[in-house]
Amino acid sequence: MKTVKEELLFSKVDKKYLRIKHKSGLTILLCPMSEYNSVYALFGTKYGSINTKFKTSADDDFTCVPDGIAHFLEHKLFEGEVEDAFVSYSRTGANANAYTSFDRTCYLFSASEKFEESLEILLNFVTHPYFTKETVDKEQGIIGQEIKMYEDNPSWCVFLNLLKCLYWQHPVRIDIAGSVESISEITPELLYKTYNTFYNLNNMVLSVAGNFEPDSVLKLCDKLLKQSENVEIENVFPDEPSDVYLKKLEKELDISMPYFEIGFKETPDKQNILRGQLLNEMLIEMIFGESTDFYKKNYDEGIINSTFGTEVMAGDGYLINIFGGESEDPEKVYDVICEEIDRVKKEGLCEERFEEIRRQFYGKGVFSFNSVEGIATAMLSAHFAEKNEFDVLSVTEGITFNELCERFEEQFVSERSSISVVVPTKTEKGQD
Repeated sequence: MKTVKEELLFSKVDKKYLRIKHKSGLTILLCPMSEYNSVYALFGTKYGSINTKFKTSADDDFTCVPDGIAHFLEHKLFEGEVEDAFVSYSRTGANANAYTSFDRTCYLFSASEKFEESLEILLNFVTHPYFTKETVDKEQGIIGQEIKMYEDNPSWCVFLNLLKCLYWQHPVRIDIAGSVESISEITPELLYKTYNTFYNLNNMVLSVAGNFEPDSVLKLCDKLLKQSENVEIENVFPDEPSDVYLKKLEKELDISMPYFEIGFKETPDKQNILRGQLLNEMLIEMIFGESTDFYKKNYDEGIINSTFGTEVMAGDGYLINIFGGESEDPEKVYDVICEEIDRVKKEGLCEERFEEIRRQFYGKGVFSFNSVEGIATAMLSAHFAEKNEFDVLSVTEGITFNELCERFEEQFVSERSSISVVVPTKTEKGQD
């Protein structure tokens, strides 16, 4: 296999970038920006916590792995046979990190000097796994403590309980880190199986933006990366009903004010997750954004406060419109949100407001390309969504008012919504 280069120009933000299919199988996305002093690099795989049942074209049967193994694998890769990757990075001065989400795992660093040395560390430790029973046993204890710590984190608890309310079977309802019980089932053999499946270079992308020379990246890839066999990966998810599993979950923690998250469960568009997410984000901003009458009225009345926020979460088999924050009366927040949805569905959306929001979203999109982190992240995200690296602006530009109205009629249905609440611990008054 030969390395194939393609130079592209995105005129809307005046950026040139390279899309390269390396001879190893890896997709490389490079956006050199000589006007910046730093570089941001991401090395990611399309593998997250929801990928728990899978097979490749080379396998006879499906493999089922314990919940939390993707996150566990992320932790273990930093611990090499010779030294920890963070120790290596300490010599270059790079700021390194990694994360596991529901649908991806990424390793990253930012640097203002010694870029090539830092990139070599990244490519080396991600492509050289080292697992033994002793190191796995040790990591089970470390991550077990991390899981227990998050059990007392109100923001994480209220979010995870919302997913448990909304979904019956889809693995998005499971904590990304798994449970103490599930990670106890992880073995070196299972780690190697998942690694060899999802860390195949054909399933990965290297995204770099900032002040660097593209040739230096290619030379390192030529030097360090071996050709991977391109095997098809098949993921299986259980059938998920359209209705919600529970309407409400409540948990007590040692906090001063209740936390809440309200979610509307939607049917994802498998063919265009990016477009669906943008449509929903626009709808939420139009109806519930800080400049709306809804926000001002309920803020002034003390029903919501400055912590009130929204999010659209979309991925393989899931799509959720989320409202969250702190409130003395979360149930009241839920009621006013449902009432506002009903009102707008009766009276209709405002086309003039839509045009304002579309311009606002387009402006935000352009602004995000003014940072090396923003561009590197956008290139990687778009690639995993099987889109061109700057498609988000074109998609935003192409959304119509009629399209948005049709989507609003189909979504934000109260029967497909749930509320998760974390409330202050109730204490009984003592007697004299």
